[in-house]
Amino acid sequence: MGKARNNRWRRTESISKKVFIIALGGTLLSQPVVSLLPGSWNTAIAEAADVAMATATAPTLKLTKQAYVTAGAKRMDYLWSATRNGKAITSEVHVIEVDLSNPYVSLNTMSGKNHTVGTRNSITNMTKESGAVAGINADVFVMTNEGAPMGVQITSGAFESSPSKLKGMYAFGVSKDRKPSIDNYTFEGLVTAADGSTFALEGLNQSAYGPEFGGNKYSHVDTMYIYTSAWNGAERPINTGATPTEVLVRNGIIEQISIGKPVSGQAPADGYILRSHGKAATFVKEHLQVGQAVTADYSLISSTTGAKVDPAGFEMLIGGHTLLVDGGAASAFSRDVTGVSGSSYTSRSGVGYSKDGTKVYLITSEKYGSSTGLSLKELQQVMVQLGIYKGVNLDGGGSTTMVERPLGTSSLTLSHSTQSGTTQRSVSNGIGVFTSAPVGTLKGVTITGSNVVFLGQKTTFALNGYDTYYNPIKVDATQAAWSANPAVGTFSSNTFTATKVGKTTISVKAGDASAQYTMEVIGQDQIASISLNTAAGMLTPGSTLTVPVTVKLKNGKSYKLSGDSLKWEYIGFNGTMTGDTLTVNSVKAGVKTGYAIGRYDGFPTLIPFTQGETVKAFEDFEKTAYPISSQVTPKEIAGSVSLAADLPGQTSAKALKLTYDFTNGTGTKASYAAFNTNGVSLSGSPTSMSLDVYSDQSKNWVRAELIDADGKAHLVDVTKQLDWSGWKTIKINLSSLGMKYPVKLKRIYVVTLDSTQAGRTVTGTVGLDNMKLNYAPEVTVDTKSKVEMIVGKTNATLNGKALKLDAAPIQLNGTTYVPLRFVTDALGGQLFVDGKLNKVGVLRGTKLLEMVIGEKGYVLNGTRQQSEVAPIIRNNRTLIPVRLFSEKLGFTVGYDAKQKKITIQ
Repeated sequence: MGKARNNRWRRTESISKKVFIIALGGTLLSQPVVSLLPGSWNTAIAEAADVAMATATAPTLKLTKQAYVTAGAKRMDYLWSATRNGKAITSEVHVIEVDLSNPYVSLNTMSGKNHTVGTRNSITNMTKESGAVAGINADVFVMTNEGAPMGVQITSGAFESSPSKLKGMYAFGVSKDRKPSIDNYTFEGLVTAADGSTFALEGLNQSAYGPEFGGNKYSHVDTMYIYTSAWNGAERPINTGATPTEVLVRNGIIEQISIGKPVSGQAPADGYILRSHGKAATFVKEHLQVGQAVTADYSLISSTTGAKVDPAGFEMLIGGHTLLVDGGAASAFSRDVTGVSGSSYTSRSGVGYSKDGTKVYLITSEKYGSSTGLSLKELQQVMVQLGIYKGVNLDGGGSTTMVERPLGTSSLTLSHSTQSGTTQRSVSNGIGVFTSAPVGTLKGVTITGSNVVFLGQKTTFALNGYDTYYNPIKVDATQAAWSANPAVGTFSSNTFTATKVGKTTISVKAGDASAQYTMEVIGQDQIASISLNTAAGMLTPGSTLTVPVTVKLKNGKSYKLSGDSLKWEYIGFNGTMTGDTLTVNSVKAGVKTGYAIGRYDGFPTLIPFTQGETVKAFEDFEKTAYPISSQVTPKEIAGSVSLAADLPGQTSAKALKLTYDFTNGTGTKASYAAFNTNGVSLSGSPTSMSLDVYSDQSKNWVRAELIDADGKAHLVDVTKQLDWSGWKTIKINLSSLGMKYPVKLKRIYVVTLDSTQAGRTVTGTVGLDNMKLNYAPEVTVDTKSKVEMIVGKTNATLNGKALKLDAAPIQLNGTTYVPLRFVTDALGGQLFVDGKLNKVGVLRGTKLLEMVIGEKGYVLNGTRQQSEVAPIIRNNRTLIPVRLFSEKLGFTVGYDAKQKKITIQ
């Protein structure tokens, strides 16, 4: 028999026209409570899914990887292959196989925040808080409520939540004697007053919902529920549409009766709170009195046998959804699966056990990336192929999550992507895998670290040891013997430095334990593009430019590198690259435009440098086209923003006035001027920003917050200290921030880290005006030159002047080729030739084009592209397809078929 466990109430005057927003596992429904007929909850208990109805044929399930989590628990990855509507698909399937015959492993329920009901938490947090080594999500829940499970919940024998009155909802459990079961349960309970009168209990620690049987349309109307200290929701519960009368019971004695409002606080550990409404509230008023004894008895009833079930006989019991497998075969669904998008392909979770009851299988499959998810019929087939004797569906869609402690490690990690990538939905509860094994001796080691490395990079590998029970044991990685074969790099202790391109196997030996790890040093053939997230550089001695590098591979994966990961060639100036910072040391005489060409394993990218500066007005506050609002932190301080004309020394009609009062509050204090709702865009790629700042000599700090194209925030100092009097023009270097353009100015603010510091003023006013953006001038190119050539002839003209070519243009297989050196020189470009690599390059304006003779692939400004034809060699001269040369470098090509005349200008 069960004894109860808690929350606070919300008053509502009427249940008419009240709206429930119902979402379970991701599907959202909105409708008036009065329209919630019992059957409507078939569509309310839902999992997030993209509706894509189809059929699957000839499915196979192939094991791809497995490893122990702990003694008695293995993690296995499978690939599900099937045909849907004539198209071959694959989905990743992830399994934790738990061997209940192993005395050191066990399963238990994980729940909410700090092991409570009525709060939600991520599976990672639940697993961490409970001390489990792995876990998956479990029961469905109403997303717009506090998150109590819809099904039964028992943890370590403690009855914490009763099953809802919903048809065909099955639950998975493990008994105290370690026997798994899947059954459908109902709840039965009775409150007995001192005078012997009784009233039925409707449920234990439940959220509001719409019952599908039992006569009530609304769970908490005319009913009585019991809430124990396991309940930690904000109310008991929210969204009931019914005003409660509550009874506080401690040690079997009524301590308080609250008519028409909730009892304040949570239920005590040695008692419970009875929540009543309507007929149940009438029972309370007529039969219960403070100081009298009252009893509350309740239990579960198996829908299969009709017998009462003692909750204390379970180690764990957790609710699920429809039955999927029974007797080793796919079963009829025990409830309508439309509400969980049963025919759609989405992320799924499930649990089942073997015929002999020794193995439990925790299963997930994600819809993310190339993994297409599963329909419920496919999940049934997966279970059957795994050898599951009885299995049940769990909450899926955005709720599907599996976490584990990888072999040899001490921290938890996601086993696979969720439906949102790495973001985990907070859910009602989960199933945890626990170990009680003692500390054993070293059995083996695993290697963790990057499996992709770039030339010149250093990467440090961690060595994770595990004992005879597959639990982590400490191993000193620096004392192990490390090697790489082939030798594409060198080791210093456990730190590897990549020196050659290619795949390698990392080997390590620690005592009698050894392990291997496959790694690859990336070469230029694998690169799709190299992006430099920076503006153009200023060709001025001493100027700096931050150059963060993003390398995208042909497989679609991207990696961030430091600027000095590339080898740099400087044209027109001398420079150095340290980390991400490129410094112009000196400029060659007469040079107006310079270039920094960075190469990774020969793959090129380009930054132009120009002299001078172009200035554009950004904001003078005379006619602002967007709102500027005040924000403060912490909330105890005061601040304001306004457009003012009364700042001392102000020469314009309007300037931005920012006030602050840091008297109250603690810690870092700031008063912000927030530009527009999400910031104001800075056009182009400015290298710097200048603005006039009025100082109040407060010695406080002024900063600006910029948001780049990736949504990353960059904080930049306007001034470290307001230590001057009056107005002053300040210039902010933007090119050193490594921002990806375009950029938005979000906020400018006054801040103090310690307002009590000597000489620092706690109240004051700052002014801002005449904000301007500064840009590197555009690279100028020759746009007047005109070249004319005749196919098959060495005669040509440049701007009307006759010239003799050393190689004539030709036509080959419908393509016209022109001599590369001549057209490059004639049209103001620079030609680069690498005879060893059979490579040629043309630099003109802001474009760098590199090609390999005989290959159709080429690189333009750091991006690999493909041409229909390749450069060729004829009579020791390089000829290039005229359209490739001209169109990629910004020229216009004309062709007179009658005269066979080619014009490039």
